[in-house]
Amino acid sequence: MIINHSHHDALFKTFLSDVGIARDFFQIHLPPSLRQRCNFNTLTLCSGSFVEKNLRTHYSDMLYSVRTRKGTGYIYCLVEHQSSPHRLMAFRLLRYSLAAMQQHLDQGHKTLPVVVPLLFYQGGLKSGYPYDNDWFSCFRDGELARDVYTRPFPVIDLSVIPDDEIKTHRRVALLELVQKHIRLRDMSLLVKDIINLLNQWRPSEELRKSLLTYIAQAGKTDDAESFVRMLSQHAPRCLEEEDMITIAQHFELIGLKKGKQEGKHVGRIEGKLEGKLEGKLEVARQSLADGTDRALVKKWTGLTDEELDCLVQQKKQVNKK
Repeated sequence: MIINHSHHDALFKTFLSDVGIARDFFQIHLPPSLRQRCNFNTLTLCSGSFVEKNLRTHYSDMLYSVRTRKGTGYIYCLVEHQSSPHRLMAFRLLRYSLAAMQQHLDQGHKTLPVVVPLLFYQGGLKSGYPYDNDWFSCFRDGELARDVYTRPFPVIDLSVIPDDEIKTHRRVALLELVQKHIRLRDMSLLVKDIINLLNQWRPSEELRKSLLTYIAQAGKTDDAESFVRMLSQHAPRCLEEEDMITIAQHFELIGLKKGKQEGKHVGRIEGKLEGKLEGKLEVARQSLADGTDRALVKKWTGLTDEELDCLVQQKKQVNKK
């Protein structure tokens, strides 16, 4: 005779849905240390709707809440009925427990409840339930898992790590140093460290553009011109023309103030250089005035020799005046 597992589940749920029967069940089967903490007069059947959709075909759990004898806090008792063994049942019970905690938070509570999972097994094996109910046994390396999940999780708190230590963090140093100071410091004060790290580790084009765009969009500076000029002069080995255009495009040059003086704009780089010729000419003019190698200026801006010659002639005419 073949009996559908749903028949077992249906009877189980029918009985455990009765609060009086559930109270007897928990008073008998909960460990004594937990049983003593529970005020079973407050036992309430909860919804099982928290179970993930991809597990719905498997679940027949019952979730009860109960107040503690101290009158504060909740304990949830989650009962999973199984008529056949499952190798990773301990992990499934953990997932159910976490889902029950999330449901508790969604109801407006500010702290997590303790969820006690119980497995009700009615299998026909005379030798008993064949799998370990310790969820660490679900890992290939249970000792490692226990070491990780029974201690506080690590926190990488940039605010308490000295800059000199961050700069020793090899390829991740750029990310950590910039994100530590992006909200707090003028980025022009950090530009030398950024240049040193760029030259030392040579990040990919994608990483460079992401970093420079992030600095321009999320950072602040009272001297954007100096920031861009220092990048162009001191990091030529790892920056391309597109990098300089990226940083110049995104910095909010118009309207930036020097110190606390209202209405003054940052000096000689005007506009956001949205690929316009005027913007490239201004970048080239300033770079040449600062003594930057002509070949590098040509590479960064994409200007022709004729356009650069014109800029040189303009500079000479200004000097004569």
